Amino acid sequence: MPITASPCARSSGANPMTAIADRFSRRGLLVAGAASAALAACGQGSGSTGKGVNLAFQKNGVMLVAQTRGSLVEPLKTAGITPLNWVEFPSGPPLLEAMAVGSVDLGLTGDTPPIFAQVANAPIKYVAQVRLSGKAGGIITPKGSSVQSLKDLKGKKLCFTRGSSAHNSAVIALQSVGLTLADVEAVNLGPADAAAAFAQGGIDGWVIWDPYYSLAIRDQGARVLSGLDQLGGGASFLLANAKFAEARPEDLKALLSAIAKEGEWCAANTDAVAEISAKASGLELELLKDTMKRTDFKVEPLTDDVLAAQQATVDRFAQMGIIPKKVIISDAAWRGWTG
Repeated sequence: MPITASPCARSSGANPMTAIADRFSRRGLLVAGAASAALAACGQGSGSTGKGVNLAFQKNGVMLVAQTRGSLVEPLKTAGITPLNWVEFPSGPPLLEAMAVGSVDLGLTGDTPPIFAQVANAPIKYVAQVRLSGKAGGIITPKGSSVQSLKDLKGKKLCFTRGSSAHNSAVIALQSVGLTLADVEAVNLGPADAAAAFAQGGIDGWVIWDPYYSLAIRDQGARVLSGLDQLGGGASFLLANAKFAEARPEDLKALLSAIAKEGEWCAANTDAVAEISAKASGLELELLKDTMKRTDFKVEPLTDDVLAAQQATVDRFAQMGIIPKKVIISDAAWRGWTG
């Protein structure tokens, strides 16, 4: 039987306009604490101290599918892990805020949020990865725009969600043509607000992923300046609270194995995944059926090449002053799960 997240097990998250530097400030941690309070109100304590576990999900991806289908319940119950407490978040940064204060044990985000979390000394661990082909996103410009290439973005309004994987893609794309973020007017908007701004001609370029990417191309005639596959693809990561990983390594292995199987199911049942995503997001089913065919779902153990690419992003951000200090990704890598 599918599990639905009750109102008391939802996180309000954080305003996507909030600067990343504030995400892990005292205020940011207080906001994240709301997730802990919500779980407590439901009579659910931290998964790191009992046999239950607190899992984060967003309105997309393998974690949404697992939450909706309830498919992790039986295999994890067999492993002695129960109950499963699900908490919904709007994006990666507030999810990691909650993880930093112990309100969430495990969740999936893009590649950039954990970098900012590690810089802020948040107790998180990389525990698994999902390689991204980059076919499900890109940098687009409105129909009829004078911007014809990435170089033409100089002095223009380039929109992306600060601290998201799109932030990193923006940096890489600009560097590929000899530009930096200082050469453009960076606009920090979440996907929904950015979609409205794009439709109204309020921004000149948008770094975005599906389904917004495909929707803008199909319905608004958006022109692609660069596909994310041309920028290296990247990866998403399953991340765990460090105390949880250290205290319950066998449970973490069982969790990752169960989620990996769910990823296999997703890859083999993309239309069903589209139906789940459509109900969660309110987006058009037929569009999602198309985008899910380009979505990557394979959950696998951490690999040296992906961690090296993540370190290269850290080095790039530090050199450009996007983060105040360099961190070592391998210091935050937990490699106890081998598949």
